[in-house]
Amino acid sequence: MSRLSQIRQLAAPILLIVVVALVGSTTSIATQQNFITALVSVTMVIGLYVFVGNSGVISFGQVSFIAVGAYAAGELTVPTGPKHFVLPSLWSFLQNHSVGNVPSLAIAAGVGAAYALLVGLPLMRLSGLSAGIATFAVLEITYNVLEFWGKVAPPSGQTLSLVPTTTGLFQSAVGAGVAAVAAFAYQSTRRGRLLRASREDPSAALGIGVNIHRERLVAFALSGAISGLAGGLLVHQIGSITTSQVYLELTFLTLAMLVVGGAGSLWGATVGAVLISLLDSYLLQAENGLHLGFFKLTLPSGATDGILGLIMLVMLIVRPRGLTRGREWDLGIPRIIRGRRRRDQPAELAAAQPQREEPAIR
Repeated sequence: MSRLSQIRQLAAPILLIVVVALVGSTTSIATQQNFITALVSVTMVIGLYVFVGNSGVISFGQVSFIAVGAYAAGELTVPTGPKHFVLPSLWSFLQNHSVGNVPSLAIAAGVGAAYALLVGLPLMRLSGLSAGIATFAVLEITYNVLEFWGKVAPPSGQTLSLVPTTTGLFQSAVGAGVAAVAAFAYQSTRRGRLLRASREDPSAALGIGVNIHRERLVAFALSGAISGLAGGLLVHQIGSITTSQVYLELTFLTLAMLVVGGAGSLWGATVGAVLISLLDSYLLQAENGLHLGFFKLTLPSGATDGILGLIMLVMLIVRPRGLTRGREWDLGIPRIIRGRRRRDQPAELAAAQPQREEPAIR
């Protein structure tokens, strides 16, 4: 693939991110939150895609890295004065220090990467159902540690509050753009191609000397970094966080986004995140009554999860590779236009081009 084609393929998700941010900027302050949520979701799903899409190994534990990133960024940006009341049992080196917004996002990404690397060392040797169950166990362990261990989180059942709300349209778009660039850069490298080769045929990959454990671990760590960044963006968007917000519901939602868009491509992950996130936001509003022109749409409580589950089921049956069929979108000249240009070229130019000789008929 040429360098120009790679740039055009990366431009597609970047363009969608920019369009979402620009459309969101024209809406009301309340509606803008839906678009900010969509852009934060793009970062989350790209983090999931980096590992699942490239390795073909299902992971239910990516939300763990979102959770540790969110708590790390949130705790480090709470002002030191009230931090003693909000987080009374926190380790002293965390309780007595605070950092700014951008450093907290970098730390969140670093914590997510380190945690993914730590748990990935044993887990990346697993495949199939075993890997899925093991990553779910990581999610369960992370949830319980954040819920009950006061040294790293608020006391049991309490909310981490007083976090500065700094994630707006610009910062969420920049975060999603950084995640897209990192994911595309990785999948274009030799390591990314080796991991994709092991996804298609593990036995053949082992036969040519691919260290599948190492390649999966690299992707898992990068996925953890992007997920940690997404957690930092999330906590700075809503200004608080609870363990229930980064647990099973978010796990299901991010997987639905990836499946609907297409797990095999960055473009699919971006499209799925935007569509399902916006749909989820408006369905949740409809449960409380959503005005659509001259009538009011009211859905029963809990209908959102049922509708999203039905959409995911239909997509798996009708189009199992997602809306994008697992393909990147090249923003180059469409094939129809290229064919038309060839037909419309001058006769002199056509005559000057070398003609392919037809085989003689015997």
